Amino acid sequence: MSRDPEEFMNDLEKLFDETGVAIFKDIQFFIDSLVLRPPKAAGYQAATMATQMLQPIAKRAEFVWKDSKLATITEDYPSEINVITFKRKGGKNVVIGGEKYPPFYSFLGKNPNRPVVTADVFDVPIHTKERPSILRLSKPVKEHFLNPDVSTNPGLWAKKHVEEFGADMITLHFIGTDPTLPEKEGGNQSVRQALEHLEQVMDAVDVPIIIGGSGNHRKDVELFTGVADMIAGNRFMLSSVELDTYEKIVPVAKKYDQIVLSWTQLDVNNQKKLNSEILDMGLSKDLIVMDPTVGPLGYGIEYSFSVYERMRLSGLKGEETLAFPMSGGTTNAWGAREAFMADKLRPEWGPRAFRGPLWEILTAFILSIVGLDLAMMLHPGSVAGFKDIIEKLSAPKPSKPVDGLKWITMK
Repeated sequence: MSRDPEEFMNDLEKLFDETGVAIFKDIQFFIDSLVLRPPKAAGYQAATMATQMLQPIAKRAEFVWKDSKLATITEDYPSEINVITFKRKGGKNVVIGGEKYPPFYSFLGKNPNRPVVTADVFDVPIHTKERPSILRLSKPVKEHFLNPDVSTNPGLWAKKHVEEFGADMITLHFIGTDPTLPEKEGGNQSVRQALEHLEQVMDAVDVPIIIGGSGNHRKDVELFTGVADMIAGNRFMLSSVELDTYEKIVPVAKKYDQIVLSWTQLDVNNQKKLNSEILDMGLSKDLIVMDPTVGPLGYGIEYSFSVYERMRLSGLKGEETLAFPMSGGTTNAWGAREAFMADKLRPEWGPRAFRGPLWEILTAFILSIVGLDLAMMLHPGSVAGFKDIIEKLSAPKPSKPVDGLKWITMK
């Protein structure tokens, strides 16, 4: 039963005056808001007013704090997620997977590898008024790469991501190889041109690289086959294989010991089917990463969340066709109007310079708590912000316990 606050305080003070004792049993206080209205006279502080308001109780009541313990939670996860190792010859390796528990379930045990970030680089320059291009990026993103303009050289672009912004890996998107796009804006590039761009990136950074296709099925098969010799000796990832293309791409990955990104569209059954087909073709379990597709914050994050969660829990509980690490194009967050809308059109939403990166960070974070292992990101601030969150969530238990009662002080 709720009571009027003023009436309750009057009754409580009357009770103290009559008995000097008050015993509370099974009582809960729900405080929606606390409004302090200090008098106009100078020198009064809100804290002083709060003290005066609570004096009738504070003078006569004695509060005894009792320690409480959380109930022990036990869950049985008989299986574990396959370990995937991205290898860079003469450079750095990156490991994902190997989870034995759901993400950040530190009360059950510690997973061996935390989520990592791969940053987006493209094979065409960023669109400007002076230079038309198929690559149109939001202003908060492109301003980081146009001054100076590193977008004309994928190697310099990748180097900036790795050395300045801390990306763990690079995804080189060969969108320019799509034969259906206009050449004057960077489209319809040959595989030979793609090899030149890949060489620039490999010379510039020492981290593993994801080979991203254009989405054109015919050209992607040609692209992956063409780059296989150049990346031999490394273990990169071909992004991606689908139900329509796996039969032609998996043999290339198998021959050159490359990882494949098994991509489906938010469909658990199709993901199981595609993974099963890939395994039946003889590709090793340590060469498969799943991408169930990212519906970003504001555009289907709830559905993506549920699909990622179902796949991760199924994998941990023994479903072999879903026991793989998961990747996600969290860059999709920039497709939400809340991320890209200009400040003048929606001033009440706050500056786009902060709003956009936050949208991408939140998209990655939300999915990381249900199994995202590899976040494909675009904005440098998003990379840094998401990695900082993961660092804190993965940190060991503090050596000195935190006193939860000392959350407020007053002088």
